[in-house]
Amino acid sequence: MSDKTGTDRVREHADQLGLEVEIVERPQAGSLQEAAELLGLLPSGILKSLVVKRHDGDFLFALIPGDRQISWPKLRSLVGVNRLAMPHQDVALEATGYERGTITPLGSTTAWPVYLDESFRGRRVAMGAGAHGHSAFVEADALAAAMDATVADISEPVTPR
Repeated sequence: MSDKTGTDRVREHADQLGLEVEIVERPQAGSLQEAAELLGLLPSGILKSLVVKRHDGDFLFALIPGDRQISWPKLRSLVGVNRLAMPHQDVALEATGYERGTITPLGSTTAWPVYLDESFRGRRVAMGAGAHGHSAFVEADALAAAMDATVADISEPVTPR
C-alpha cells in the first residue's frame, strides 16, 4: 500500500504533465456551495469531476460547473453511446482511488477519458484535490490540453425537483 495521499497523487501527476496546479487547504465544506464560499468563488467557478460509467463497464470523467448538471443527451451523443450512468460512490472510489467530494482526473488510479464542459474555456477554476479540505486551482485550458480532454457543451442548468 502506498503512503501517498490524494493530494500527493494530484501534485505528482500534474508535475508529470507539466501542469501548474495550486493546492490550497480550506476548512472542510458540507456542500459545493459552502466550498465555493470558502474559496471566494461562485459555484460556477468550481469544477465538479463526475465519474460516469459507460455501458461497457468502463468509465469517463465529466467535468462540469458546480451550478450545472450533466446533459445526458449531449454527453451520450458526444461519447457515441446509448447508455451512461452515475455509479454508486463505492464504485467511483474503486475506479479512481478518490472519495466523492475529492475526485479529480489528476492522479486517478486509472486514466479514464476526460470530457470538459466548454464553459470553462479561458477560466481559472477550483477542483477536487484528492483529499477532503483541499482544493486545486488550475487553468482549465491547460488542464484540457494536459489531459487530452474533449471540450464540448456537456452540461445544462440544474432542474428544480
